[in-house]
Amino acid sequence: MLFNSYVFLFLFLPITLFFFFQLGKRGFYRAAIGSVVLASFFFYGWWDPRYLWLIGGSMLFNYAAGVRLSLGTKSFKAKTVLSLSVAANLALLGYYKYANFFVENLNTLSGTSFHLQKIILPLGISFFTFTQIAYLVDAYRGETKEYNILDYCLFVIFFPHLIAGPIIHHKDIIPQFEDKKIFRLNWSHFAIGFTIFAIGLFKKVVLADSIAVYAGPVFEAASKGTELHFYDSWGGALAYTLQIYFDFSGYSDMAIGLARMFGILFPINFHSPYKSVNIVEFWRRWHMTLSRFLRDYLYISLGGNRSGNLRRYFNIFITMLLGGIWHGAGWTFVAWGALHGIYLVGNHAWHHLRRLLGQDPSRSTKLGRVASILTTFLFVVVGWIFFRAENFHSAITILKGMTHFQESAFTTTQITIARHQILWTFGLLAIVWLLPNTQQIVARFQPALDFPPKDKFVPLPNQLAWRPNFACALFISVAFVIAVMHQ
Repeated sequence: MLFNSYVFLFLFLPITLFFFFQLGKRGFYRAAIGSVVLASFFFYGWWDPRYLWLIGGSMLFNYAAGVRLSLGTKSFKAKTVLSLSVAANLALLGYYKYANFFVENLNTLSGTSFHLQKIILPLGISFFTFTQIAYLVDAYRGETKEYNILDYCLFVIFFPHLIAGPIIHHKDIIPQFEDKKIFRLNWSHFAIGFTIFAIGLFKKVVLADSIAVYAGPVFEAASKGTELHFYDSWGGALAYTLQIYFDFSGYSDMAIGLARMFGILFPINFHSPYKSVNIVEFWRRWHMTLSRFLRDYLYISLGGNRSGNLRRYFNIFITMLLGGIWHGAGWTFVAWGALHGIYLVGNHAWHHLRRLLGQDPSRSTKLGRVASILTTFLFVVVGWIFFRAENFHSAITILKGMTHFQESAFTTTQITIARHQILWTFGLLAIVWLLPNTQQIVARFQPALDFPPKDKFVPLPNQLAWRPNFACALFISVAFVIAVMHQ
């Protein structure tokens, strides 16, 4: 079930909200929590009910392991429980996400002919696996308490974050379930949540899906070995760069908005990453909860920056490489992760060199800042080509087309399509670089747990900021109706 489907918008969500607040209003708090847990199971099972046992078993296993870890100290026995539990989670993820990839590469390298039936990737397995691994590690560190099993289940399966995150943390979310205030309908929370959700829905359905039609044919042609012209290559690469931006930004907004309707604050997950002046800042703004997870549970575990710059750079590269593998089972995802690892190492090394020369890496002129944003954006575009391409040959075909300018003859139809694509591309780039993001629009009402983020934040003037009045309600309602009718 997708957030933009009619079934979700006009049946599932209203019914779930109704039962949650009706039960909560009467003081049946555990029943209210249970109703959302059941609704979330229904939401998950709508895709394929055969996998309900998977997420249910995963939650029970990890809850039991977490309770055991929270009772003990950092003993050898506790460490063994942690190691086995994390290994079990990774084995589950590895089987469903990487088994076919492993067998295909084994056959290619060894000349064998092992056959494994095509394994369907369960919905959200990467997100609920990482969420629970973080819980287990924190339980081992003594940073958890013995949570109620119903609260724990809702923390894992809560439907707003199941599809595309954010990766939520137990200490941020579970205490909110224990606050009785959330069980009474708060119209302020609901209005803010609906506003954020409507903006996200508009981004996904109207903006992302509209530019996607220009990306697909280019990558499909590249996969078939078709030679691409300069305009086609750049058009396809930029179209996908904008498609994934508004798609992921839209889903992040919708997740935050849905949770807020229930009175729950999610962490911010997306904060105008294409405005970043370098790749380090990009990863502080793109999929922020994943970046935080990789930093806290992988990079620091590898040693972080505690053993000198060379080891630090190695840890950064390995972290990003594994981050690429997490996104998908394919060598193009490995290449994407490796590219960003190289980008980050280069960025950190450049900052280190500037400090050695007595310069402040954070200082620059306005022109230098614009140049840095454009340069960072270009590097990100190159990375997205590998992320989207079906194989290396497709990615190289597009990159080659982007670097070879040649005159081309266009038909009248092609010229019309090109004009529409150019308008969409430059229009969306203007939105990306010139307009405020969703969190900035509703900044006065704390849209997320950790907003504003640590980077510089300039509040919007009153004329541009969202307020609970008729004009803003009308604007958001129109955006919502357009998004619903656009499907």
